[in-house]
Parts: sequence; C-alpha cells; structure tokens
Amino acid sequence: MAYVVTDGCIRCKYMDCVSVCPVDCFYAGENMLVIHPDECIDCGVCEPECPAEAIVPDTDPRAGEWLALNAEYAATWPNITEKGEPPADADDWKGKAGKLALLDPAPAA
Repeated sequence: MAYVVTDGCIRCKYMDCVSVCPVDCFYAGENMLVIHPDECIDCGVCEPECPAEAIVPDTDPRAGEWLALNAEYAATWPNITEKGEPPADADDWKGKAGKLALLDPAPAA
C-alpha cells in the first residue's frame, strides 16, 4: 500500500508533507505534488501534515484516478526533498473540490 496525493493539492502545494517524509518519495509539478507509489513505505506521516487534506491511503475511495496520476507524474517530475514556499494564493484554493482541470502537467521549475 502507498499514499496518494489527490486534487486537494492542486494550486495549494503547501509541501509540509515533504518535510516529514523519511524516504523522499514526493515529486513536484508546477502546481501539485505527487507520491511515487514504488518509493512510498506506507508510514503515513505525511497524511496528517497536509493542510489541504490532499493525501489519502491508496485504499481510500478518494484515491481512484489519482493512483495512476501519481505514478505517471512521479516518473517525470523532479524529486523534492525540502519544503518550499507554497503559492501566495494557496489558502484561496484550500478546500475547493474538482480541481483536476487546473492541474499543470509541467514539472516544477
């Protein structure tokens, strides 16, 4: 089992999860993070750290399409090992549902 980042992260990208991950399995896109499913050790320390509540176990019904999306982007986006600055408008996007259309497929700059 692994953890999965869902659309709650899109446009929020707080990155608190990165600070606590013992295996550095987070990868960064322009406006979202993903978890590499083969690197995640299922420790769960990232889930409660996410202010956007965007991280769920892969067995959670909310994981759905996000399982494949996390695997796809973890293979192409750069690994992130330190917390960065979230977007200035992150709090404006926190809690908004249905943000998939806002996902920027570009890797973090």
